[in-house]
Amino acid sequence: MRISWRILAFAYCIAALCYTSQAAKAAKAAKVDDDYDYDEDGDKPAAPPPEQQKCDGIFLTYSFQGREKIYPLVKNTSAQAWSFKATLSILNAGKVELKNWKAFVGFQYRELLVSAEGAVVVDGDDFPIKVGKNGTVFAGDPMTDLKTAIDTAGDFTQMQAQIEIKGTQFGLKEKSTPMPRSIKLRNDGFKCPASKKKPTFMSVCCKKDPKFKPKKEKKTKFLPKQAADLSFTYDVLSAYENKYQVQVTIDNDSPLGRLDQWNLTWQWMRNEFIYTMKGAFPHVKDPSQCIYGPQGKYYQDFDFTNVLNCQPRPVISDLPPQFVDDKKIGKLPFCCRNGTLLPKTMNKTKSKSIFQMEVFKLPPDLNRTAITPPQKWKITGRLNPTYKCGPPMRIDPSEFPDPMGTAMTTTAVASWQIACNINKPKRKEAKCCVSFSAYYADSVVPCNTCACGCEDGEEQTAGRRCNQNADALPLPAEALLVPFDNRTEKALAWASMKHHKVPRRLPCPDNCGVSINWHVDSDYRSGWTARMTLFNWGEDPFVDWFTAIRLKRSGRGFENVYSFNGTMLPRLGHTIFMQGLPGLNYLVGEVNGTHPGADPRIPGKQQSVISFLKKGLPHLKIRAGDGFPSKVIFNGEECALPTRIPKKGNSAAHKPQTGFLPPLFIAFLTFLL
Repeated sequence: MRISWRILAFAYCIAALCYTSQAAKAAKAAKVDDDYDYDEDGDKPAAPPPEQQKCDGIFLTYSFQGREKIYPLVKNTSAQAWSFKATLSILNAGKVELKNWKAFVGFQYRELLVSAEGAVVVDGDDFPIKVGKNGTVFAGDPMTDLKTAIDTAGDFTQMQAQIEIKGTQFGLKEKSTPMPRSIKLRNDGFKCPASKKKPTFMSVCCKKDPKFKPKKEKKTKFLPKQAADLSFTYDVLSAYENKYQVQVTIDNDSPLGRLDQWNLTWQWMRNEFIYTMKGAFPHVKDPSQCIYGPQGKYYQDFDFTNVLNCQPRPVISDLPPQFVDDKKIGKLPFCCRNGTLLPKTMNKTKSKSIFQMEVFKLPPDLNRTAITPPQKWKITGRLNPTYKCGPPMRIDPSEFPDPMGTAMTTTAVASWQIACNINKPKRKEAKCCVSFSAYYADSVVPCNTCACGCEDGEEQTAGRRCNQNADALPLPAEALLVPFDNRTEKALAWASMKHHKVPRRLPCPDNCGVSINWHVDSDYRSGWTARMTLFNWGEDPFVDWFTAIRLKRSGRGFENVYSFNGTMLPRLGHTIFMQGLPGLNYLVGEVNGTHPGADPRIPGKQQSVISFLKKGLPHLKIRAGDGFPSKVIFNGEECALPTRIPKKGNSAAHKPQTGFLPPLFIAFLTFLL
């Protein structure tokens, strides 16, 4: 059978057309696929959310990646622990570079962060960190700045920061997805709307606030210095290939902040070690950590016996005054004060401390410009505020006067600032407390139970376990003069006399080393008076002590302090700043009684009367609470205040001019004067 050549030609054309059509479709599909990056498995990545394409500012996302139930396994859903993973992303989709980015995540399920790769927790110390109550703020590490797509030709590695979060959370059922309350940018000058939420994803686009007016600063290559209660400046004075000389300056800029016997710690990030130090000293000198660590592997012929410190987290303290003129470890301005930093309201020259170090580096940082400042700075003192420090921030190099005395100015090789701010002490974590009393009340409202903390299972009162959550028992006035262990009998006798309810388990002590009694002493038509008494229940004295009292309504009527040096600070909410007069600025520690075998120990005491006027303050109600402070600070530490005020008692209701304190206080004050 012969097939016509026309039929063959027709079939060939049909086949060619089909092949061309399939090739066109394949080419089109290939072109579409070229618009996506394939992973190793050949799967296409998820397309960016529509909100990101519409954002012309800073785009933040939080992606919940799942969780697993962990031990201990319990039936109570709210007590069950879960391990979770999440990713926080910050993308600069705007036209201006974002310097020193900070992002807030409003955790709400008692989260405990275990790690955060690509960032540091601003309000945290070492992992694990509790963040589930008020949320937390992340800051970039090592990527602190986010450039624009214009400056990088769309390079996401320079425009975007991603933080891989791992942690533990509690609560919610097994099929629930615990998401944060909100996410937002914490940089000044940005405004963030409400976060858009999906089951496992939330996002927000933060834009520049048109109403924000930044302070006029001179244009600099780096960020200007931040205002903070306490700040560290990490100035590199000289740099070499494998080491550098650095000066650390501590500035106390808070009018009510203070540090005594400070201990400073940080974490080296690149296996650095301290070779020498002036103006301060580390608590441990152990070269074995270098010899058996990566330092010893690189510096094989190095004599590590002369190395000062090899710890990844050294603890550093100020030198005592006898080393101020020592040529080897002293001879620095603002050094060697035994760790005392006073506020500028007391002494400007004693509000700064300086020390210097010689720091050695390891590969791959063996060049002059490869300098990484330590992270996770933390400073503590004897009885001082709680400071929370942020990450190091690159600033313009510091300027120093010429040490030879000429008009020449020298600059540092590089400088970083670590800004720290005072945090209000948490409940039962204060270091001092306040008791209230008044002429019209027959009982003293003592310090709160466990105001300065209690340890589980260790506190005993009257031979039995005490109650950490019970309200403190009202006391007679003379009970404030004896330690807590000797107050139980007085408190029980007073409760029986005044028909007060006594719990089955008596309340625990306040456990505070310093307590302050605020007593409303009188109230008359043109004014009123108060008497403040300081008690030192510790063995160590307080030199150059100070206290600050804030009264919301009645503070503006401050007239005089009679035994202390008092000054009104109106910029701080009409706060009264008081310190001891010359010769009375030494608050002694606790000492033995007259008969040590029988008498209780006696605390160190200081006392003064404070007078106020009512002129220009109508409707002032001293008995209703206007005569009691809303904040009390001792040596920079905010003290715990009682949760209630004294009530009118029958025994003292008709004695408006009689103070509560016994004659022993007046005799003691007379003796001091």
